[in-house]
Amino acid sequence: MKFTLKHKDSKSNARAGIVETDHGKIETPIFMPVGTSGSVKGVHQHELENDTKAQIILGNTYHLYLRPGLEIIKNAGGLHKFIGWEKPLLTDSGGYQVYSLSNNRKITEKGVEFQSHIDGSKHFFTPEYAIDVQRTIGADIIMAFDECTPYPCEYDYAKSSMHLTHRWLKRCCERFKITQEKYNYKQSLFPIVQGSVYKDLRKQSAEQIIEFEQDGYAIGGLSVGEPHHLMYEMTDIVTNILPEDKPRYLMGVGTPSNLLENIALGIDMFDCVMPSRNARNGMLFTSEGTINIKNQKWKNDFSAIDSNGTSYVDNKYSKAYLRHLFSNNELLAKQIATLHNIRFYLWLMEESRKHIQAGDFTKWKNQMVKKLDKRL
Repeated sequence: MKFTLKHKDSKSNARAGIVETDHGKIETPIFMPVGTSGSVKGVHQHELENDTKAQIILGNTYHLYLRPGLEIIKNAGGLHKFIGWEKPLLTDSGGYQVYSLSNNRKITEKGVEFQSHIDGSKHFFTPEYAIDVQRTIGADIIMAFDECTPYPCEYDYAKSSMHLTHRWLKRCCERFKITQEKYNYKQSLFPIVQGSVYKDLRKQSAEQIIEFEQDGYAIGGLSVGEPHHLMYEMTDIVTNILPEDKPRYLMGVGTPSNLLENIALGIDMFDCVMPSRNARNGMLFTSEGTINIKNQKWKNDFSAIDSNGTSYVDNKYSKAYLRHLFSNNELLAKQIATLHNIRFYLWLMEESRKHIQAGDFTKWKNQMVKKLDKRL
């Protein structure tokens, strides 16, 4: 994998670049739609590529490991072939799912024992096995196995967890080094910065993981309930330590304004279920603010969902029609809303790149943030 830094904003740490993988190029900053089980819910792969302009999507190691299982993915020739997606893929390591299964898992130095949410069966992930699983799934970018701490989190626990994540990272890197890709393309491993909301821990973690000299780096353990200002403080600390010539991925973030503020701090890559999950509940993101399309006020509004032309559906369907579909619980309602929201997120990334290149990103970002969180 190769990362080329193309432009830097003069008034912030925002940057635009290109990540090159064997499955194609990714222009950064970029948002990655989440395809948990090999599918972004309700959306065809050709719609992701052609309508939303997605350049890379994310798969979930924990869920894919349980269903359909590694044997089927391997027999298919890897996840790309199994799901019919020819562009880049990223998989998380399962660490976040371990965090979310707090009542059904046991963490030790060796790894994590957890119960399947499907049938209650017990499974054991070590850092080495997390690499093996992701080798079989075959994503272009794979993540190191880590522990994601909750918020709030006591300092001593955050510190202990961070050191465990670092020890696991060493084992991940060693396993990655001695194993081969299962398919005919290269994979890259990203370590993950942890440390909860403690500045000294975040600094220590960032300094330690870059010693492993991997192709890119991720920031985990944020967007787990902490106030936004703490997210930005931690991100700022870490991006000022991570090397400039490698991509930086902020995991699980976030709202449109979160994305813009973190781009200003030097983040290149994002993922979040918010645009697709909120869409299925009738919440639409636009350049003027958020819309609850189920509200009565849209019943006779025949205007485009976003008047600035950010969505592929703008010239096809009105707010009134989409509200009608939701009122009748039509499947098409969720599909249109999901496509709109994902396209809006990717439009936001495209506009960010344009303004970074033009040299006025900070001014544009400040204007956009004021509007994005408004309820229309």
